[in-house]
Amino acid sequence: MKFVDEATIHVHAGDGGNGCVSFRREKFIPFGGPDGGDGGDGGSVWLLADEGLNTLVDFRHQRVFRAKRGENGMGRQMSGKGGEDLVIRVPVGTVVINVDTDEEIGDLTENGARLLVAQGGHGGKGNIHFKSSTNRAPRRATPGSPGEERELKLELKVLADVGLLGFPNAGKSTLIRAVSAATPKVADYPFTTLQPHLGVVRIEADRSFVIADIPGLIEGAAEGAGLGVQFLKHVARTRLLLHVVDLAPFDGSDPAAQVRAIESELKRFDPKLLKRPRWLVFNKADLVPEDEREQTAKAIVRKLRWKQPWYVVSAIAREGTWPLMLDIQRFFEEERRAAAEADA
Repeated sequence: MKFVDEATIHVHAGDGGNGCVSFRREKFIPFGGPDGGDGGDGGSVWLLADEGLNTLVDFRHQRVFRAKRGENGMGRQMSGKGGEDLVIRVPVGTVVINVDTDEEIGDLTENGARLLVAQGGHGGKGNIHFKSSTNRAPRRATPGSPGEERELKLELKVLADVGLLGFPNAGKSTLIRAVSAATPKVADYPFTTLQPHLGVVRIEADRSFVIADIPGLIEGAAEGAGLGVQFLKHVARTRLLLHVVDLAPFDGSDPAAQVRAIESELKRFDPKLLKRPRWLVFNKADLVPEDEREQTAKAIVRKLRWKQPWYVVSAIAREGTWPLMLDIQRFFEEERRAAAEADA
């Protein structure tokens, strides 16, 4: 299924039911007084995060969602039935934005999380509420209030521990295939990957993390070039970035220049991304003579003045990939341990 990560929907909560004007009519009680009941409240609209969904494609076919209206009040002081709430299921990782104000309403990052996006209207008051010593037969009732109505933009951001950065054809898809059960398409032309893929890297039965193969990045992405912001927003949630670089580009381009170009796009999109842990992974080592691999990588590291960890791997030959995954697992475990000590 094609990955769909944006959708716009219109939600309308139910209106409240109207209050009732009614008078008690029973034998031998000629002046029973008012007994009009209240209207029922309208149904509200909720979003519910469901881990069973992984795309917003359903919202391409249905864009308008309306909750039930509350019933009108009735005689004998009977209130109208409230309208049922409408629950809309969305994938975990969905960000909800109010289109009119451009305000972020909520971020559904956990399975089962609920978010109220439109409040149902309140039911009107029946005439029983308006009786007094001077007005014993009020013929007044109030209408129900209208339910909230909103235009919402839904954005799905990939939930992963590790995000793969890199130019098209750096070997990101091949790397995720080598270390997980994910099977993204791979080919020898740019932009093979057009939508994110998630893979679980399982070190042991109870030790694992999620890695995301995200569409390749090019210069100008922060302004929308190529897959642009569709790529950049998906790295926002990751805890560790792997910057995958072709150790020996077939077109003779400079790997260091590619690294700097992507750093520039990250800075333009969100400077905080540059402060996130980011490791350099030199891929396609199998295309370089074995005795030259380390030397070539060190030359690039010196040129970049790189201070964080770096690795030389061959994803297609699965050389060096497992030690890299073990180091990532240890990184997360140390991170959790430090957080637990800080809380204690």
